[in-house]
Amino acid sequence: MQQILVYSDSLSWGIIPTTRRRLPFDARWPGVMEIALAEQHHSVRIIEDCLNGRRTVWEDPFKEGRNGLVGLAQRIEINSPLALVMLMLGTNDFQSMHPHTAWHAAQGIAALVTAIRQAPIEPGMPLPRILVIAPPPILVPRGPLAAKFTGAAEKAAGLADAYGSIAAELGCHFFDSGSVIRTSAIDGIHLDADQHQSLGRALASFVAALPQVLSPAMP
Repeated sequence: MQQILVYSDSLSWGIIPTTRRRLPFDARWPGVMEIALAEQHHSVRIIEDCLNGRRTVWEDPFKEGRNGLVGLAQRIEINSPLALVMLMLGTNDFQSMHPHTAWHAAQGIAALVTAIRQAPIEPGMPLPRILVIAPPPILVPRGPLAAKFTGAAEKAAGLADAYGSIAAELGCHFFDSGSVIRTSAIDGIHLDADQHQSLGRALASFVAALPQVLSPAMP
């Protein structure tokens, strides 16, 4: 059985918009993806490491542990061997307390890629391939998160293009989630349940088609 690590934030944790509740594993996109790959006869385990509020490389001034760079190398070491690491971060880089743009978030992704490739994995274990996923565009923030994400949509403009460029530069795979899903109109930030389904299925097909990532499907 091969292992894939999803390193992400609340969009992948499965938070239900305007609540603090969580979708079950088989309803959030990493679980949907695992099930879809199993249906394609791939023996794959999806490992979720998704933390609400996680940034690429910046600290949250109000909550500890939201800097995605801190401890990432050890997570790679812990979960190895890994066939693939899926990075879907950036939305929280644009919270109202940060001045960041899409370029800054892309540089944060580059730092995460470097950390993954320099992780102290055991000798002989494969260096995992990396898939950079651009989160869908942020809409007008609504509800309890409105103040936290004021101005986020404007700061995040061009994020998919910036991520695509940095992924190509670093030799990573790239997927623009905004090509298959949209952000919830309820809060403007997270994903509705049907979008988790769409993203999970789309990523299952995309990952299954990547060269030299998954073993051939079992008959």
